[in-house]
Amino acid sequence: MRCQPRYDGPVYIWLKNEQICLLCGEASDERTPICTACETDLPWLGDHCQTCALPLPAPGLTCGQCLNQPPSFERVAAPWTYSFPIDSLITRFKHNAKWPFGRLLAEILAQFLQHRFDEDLDRPDALIPVPLAPKRLRQRGFNQAAMLAHWLSASLDIPSDERLLSRTQDTSAQQDLNADERKKNLRHAFALAPEAPIKGRHLALVDDVLTTGATAQALARLLMNAGAARVDVYCLARTPKPGDGA
Repeated sequence: MRCQPRYDGPVYIWLKNEQICLLCGEASDERTPICTACETDLPWLGDHCQTCALPLPAPGLTCGQCLNQPPSFERVAAPWTYSFPIDSLITRFKHNAKWPFGRLLAEILAQFLQHRFDEDLDRPDALIPVPLAPKRLRQRGFNQAAMLAHWLSASLDIPSDERLLSRTQDTSAQQDLNADERKKNLRHAFALAPEAPIKGRHLALVDDVLTTGATAQALARLLMNAGAARVDVYCLARTPKPGDGA
């Protein structure tokens, strides 16, 4: 049985006529279903850590965590902070199967990444979605990271391969754990496919939200130990430190 849904076609029809903004219901003059006003008001990530994208008070800085314990991934690219309405849109996509919201966010993320590629971010050889635990995949019916990677692949012309990594253990939900518990929770949770083509490649992990970075770190370490030349992380949103209120 194949739990992952096929999504060869668009989730909703991209017409050349007038789009309706999915956030406010007003007419949109853009090709994506979000009006200029709503897109401007999204919680765009401002100054942040040059490695993990943690929101910081000034540009060009690296956070203390990345200075003290450099992660196995090179850079995190995320357009937004995990706050309203992005948090609500991701939740509706992820937990309520509202795929149009996921497609909308993926389209804007693709535009953001293309802009970064044009500036200073190296294009990866492949996109790799963060694998979902088997039990959670059966419950949800789809892997939101795999869908995001598929949409990004189509928009950016970068191949996506969800077969390279697997989650071999059903672990506790990460959002219910603190940073140390997240690291322990992920020990031996992932595996590479036999003879996976990793050596010498620049790979980009794709996920919806980066919180402590424990999942990204576990996967990046696995890929780097297998010979990857570089691992980046692409996600929709980055959470601020607890208490920062972003």
